[in-house]
Amino acid sequence: MKIYIKSYGCSLNTSDSETMAGLLKQAGYKLVNKVEEADVVIVNTCIVKTPTETTVLKFIKKLIGKQIIIAGCMPQVTHYRSVLEKYSLVGTDNIKEIAYVVKETTNGNRVVLIDRNKIDRNKNKRLNLPKIRINKAIEIVPIAKGCLGDCSYCIVKQARGSLVSYKKDFIVSSVKKAIAEGVKEIWLTSQDCGAYGKDTGNSLPKLLKAILNIPGDFKVRLGMTNPNFVYEYLTDLIEIYKNEKIFKFLHVPVQSGSNEILKKMKRNYLVEDFRAIVQTFREEIPELTLATDIIVGFPGETDEQFKESLVLVQDVQPDVLNISRFFPRPGTIAEKMKCLPGGLIKDRSRQLTKTFGEISFERNKRWLGWQGNVIVDEIGKNGSYVGRNYAYKPVVLTTGEELIGKVIKVRVNDVGKHDLRGELL
Repeated sequence: MKIYIKSYGCSLNTSDSETMAGLLKQAGYKLVNKVEEADVVIVNTCIVKTPTETTVLKFIKKLIGKQIIIAGCMPQVTHYRSVLEKYSLVGTDNIKEIAYVVKETTNGNRVVLIDRNKIDRNKNKRLNLPKIRINKAIEIVPIAKGCLGDCSYCIVKQARGSLVSYKKDFIVSSVKKAIAEGVKEIWLTSQDCGAYGKDTGNSLPKLLKAILNIPGDFKVRLGMTNPNFVYEYLTDLIEIYKNEKIFKFLHVPVQSGSNEILKKMKRNYLVEDFRAIVQTFREEIPELTLATDIIVGFPGETDEQFKESLVLVQDVQPDVLNISRFFPRPGTIAEKMKCLPGGLIKDRSRQLTKTFGEISFERNKRWLGWQGNVIVDEIGKNGSYVGRNYAYKPVVLTTGEELIGKVIKVRVNDVGKHDLRGELL
C-alpha cells in the first residue's frame, strides 16, 4: 500500500505530517513522493486563509481513483463537515492513530477521529513519536497546541483549541535526540510561542534557556510570538537572543498600524507596544531580522487607518512582511462584519507590497560584502541552494556540490528584494 502525504499551511502542520509519515513507516506502509504513485492520499489541511482553503479543496477534487484521508485543521471545524462527508477524517489531536485510519479506510470503512483529547502532561503522547523529516537539517518541535487569543478574524482556534503547553522536559528531550541525529536547526513552533507555559506556570524564556544549554552545534529559530508576550518578556528575550545558538530572527505579527483596528481585531496590545519592541530589540541587536504580518482591508478600515499601517511599515522597516488581504472566515466574529470592496483591498495590498519591496531591498544591501558561516537548509531554484546566516537571512548559492545540512563559509556579493546572493569561500 503506497501512501502520499500532502501538507498545507504552517510549520506545525509540517511537523504533524512528518510524524504521520514516521508512524506509517513504522506500521509497514510505503511512502511515495509523487501523488500519481499513491494508493492512499493523506491531505493535511490548512484553513487560516480563504485562498489556501480554495487550493486545498481543488487538490482534493483532483484525486480521482485514490483513497483519501483528510487530516489537519479542516476536519475540526463544523463548517467543513458536509464538504468532507465522503472521506475519513483525522483531527489535530488524533494523528497518532493514523495507521489505524489508513487500515480501516483501505478496508472500505470511513473513520472519523476528531475528538479533542485531554492532555495528560505527565505522558509524552505528542513529542518523541516516530517521524520522517522532510528536511534532514531541520527539526520542527511543537511546544504547545492552541492559543490564549480570541481574535475576531481567526478560524484556527476552532481547529486547534485553547492553549495546552507541552512539558519542558519532553521538549528538551526531543531537541537532544534531534541534535544527536545531526540536525542543525531547531524550529520551535506553535500557534503563539509566546504563550508557552501560561497554563502550567512555565514560560518561554525558561524553555529557551533550557534548550540553549544543550551541548552541540545547532541553532534555534523561534516561531511566531504575539506582541503582548514579547513585550512582557522583552528584557529576558533580548538577553536570550544574544546567545550564539539562537537565530537573530523575530516574528512578531502586528496585523495593523491602527489601534482602532487592533481593538476590532481583538488583539491584546497597542501599536506603541510593537514599536517599543522593535526599537529596543534593534538597539541591542542591530542585525536582527524582523518579520511581521499585516492584514489589509479589515472590515471598517478607513483610508487613514490603512495609511497608519503603511507609515508603521515605513518606520519600523521589517525584513520580512507577510501581507494578507482580509477574507471572512466561517464562524468568526469578523464574518458578520461588512466587508470592504474587493478592488479597494487589492489596491491597498499592491501599495503595501510595493512599499515593502523597496524597504527590503535597501535593508538587504546592508549585507553586501558580509562573510561568514551559513547552514544550508533548502534546495533553491535552478539547482541552487539556500543557506541561513546567524540572522536567518537567506543566502542563495550556486554550486554543483550537495550541500543540504552542511555549514559552509560564504561571501555575499549581490542582493535581491527577498534574499542575499553569495559564493562559497
